[in-house]
Amino acid sequence: MDVLLHVFVGLHIIGIASLLGGFLTQMKAMGQGTARFVPAMLHGALTMLVTGVALVGLNEAQDHSVDNIKIGVKLAVLIVILGLVYVKRDDEKVEKPLFGLVGLLTVVNVFIAVLWT
Repeated sequence: MDVLLHVFVGLHIIGIASLLGGFLTQMKAMGQGTARFVPAMLHGALTMLVTGVALVGLNEAQDHSVDNIKIGVKLAVLIVILGLVYVKRDDEKVEKPLFGLVGLLTVVNVFIAVLWT
C-alpha cells in the first residue's frame, strides 16, 4: 500500500509541475498581454485533483491522520484554479490579473502543502 501511496504522491507532484510549468512558460506572453491557459495547465490541475482525492482516501484507509482543514483549504484553492482555467481555456488571451491569480494560487497551494503542519 505504501508503494501505491508514493506513486500517487509522484503523480500529484507531476500535476503541480504541469500547472506551474504551463504558467511559467506563459510569463513572457503575460507581460505582453497575450498569455493564455495552455492545455498542460488544465491537465495538471485535473491531475492534482484526482491524485489529491486518491491520496486522502489511501491515507484514511491506512488509518493515518489527515488534517481535514488543510485538505479543505487546498481543495478550495484548487477548485478556484481549476474553474478559472477551465472557463478561460479556449480564450486567445487572458487578462494579466486573472492569469497572475492562477499562478499565485498555484504557488500558495504548494506552500500550504509544504508549510502547514
